[in-house]
Amino acid sequence: MQNLVSVNLLTYNGEKYIKNCLKSVLEQTYSNIEILIIDNASTDKTAAFIKNIKNTKYKTKVIFNPENIGFAAGHNQAIRESKGEFIFCLNQDVVLDRNFVQMAIEIFKKDNNIAAVQGKLLRWSGEYPFSDDYVGYKISHIIDTTGLLVLKNRRIINRGQGEIDQGQFEQSEEILGADGAVPVYRREALEDIRINKEYFDEDFFCYKEDVDLAWRLRLYNWKTIYQPMAVAWHARTAGDSAATTYFGIFRERRKISKFAKCLAFKNQRLMQIKNEQFWLLLRHLPRFLAKEFISWIFVLFFEHYTWRAIIDLFKQMPRAWQKRKVIMAKKRVEAKEMRKWFK
Repeated sequence: MQNLVSVNLLTYNGEKYIKNCLKSVLEQTYSNIEILIIDNASTDKTAAFIKNIKNTKYKTKVIFNPENIGFAAGHNQAIRESKGEFIFCLNQDVVLDRNFVQMAIEIFKKDNNIAAVQGKLLRWSGEYPFSDDYVGYKISHIIDTTGLLVLKNRRIINRGQGEIDQGQFEQSEEILGADGAVPVYRREALEDIRINKEYFDEDFFCYKEDVDLAWRLRLYNWKTIYQPMAVAWHARTAGDSAATTYFGIFRERRKISKFAKCLAFKNQRLMQIKNEQFWLLLRHLPRFLAKEFISWIFVLFFEHYTWRAIIDLFKQMPRAWQKRKVIMAKKRVEAKEMRKWFK
């Protein structure tokens, strides 16, 4: 019998996405699926659309939150409410190939130490509005992500982002972690790395909570595998390419909302407080310090609106230190083994 898979869809003002996202879920070839939709107090027509969902081929449950509790808390709520052995944390701006679930679950069967699977995400093309049939997205040849990558200076990028798909990511392989657009997790692994009642860190609200969780999985000696046969399309709203030069990074930052910049700046530092290993950071210290110096100067002098994120950072640092104590006490991987994941 097939393992139960929980597709947890978190929505917030996603009326232009929800129809095709849900359609792609309902057309999956994998049969043993439950769908849980949690709406984070949408103010557009998303909630009305969800209320009218009926007669689906999968068991479907809908929860309406009275306020927007964020990505991290919303998905934590969904994980606790769902029953599946495997968990899909699905973004509303993603459409899945009909074999996505089947291909992802096949990877988990190969090794009980696999905690997460990353699919091959391609970029949704602006030529095809989400109101049209999502089959049209299959002509997309721009890579959105094939998994998370952490540089030695601690900049986080998505592998292959912005590249033309020419078959360079057709091999299944072990990677650092899964991007948050449609990560697939083994529930056992999520329970293993949970801190109190949190899987994703709710202090993050949104942005980089997926990297934080991926890092923790690695420290606890769980694997993440890239599966190129699990294909999806994503309308990414923050960042178009995996820029690594300072000019490229600044150019990409101009495309990101002020809200996202604030949270990303704060959450990057919280994540490092929680997960860094001293000797590994020491090896990369020159690159890290150069990047940190430029980041702080840029924020302090050119992005004054981010100052409130600095205030929140200092407020949340004590909790991050407490979580660090838990992580370091339970970690099963030393810095020498983690070194290979920093490029």
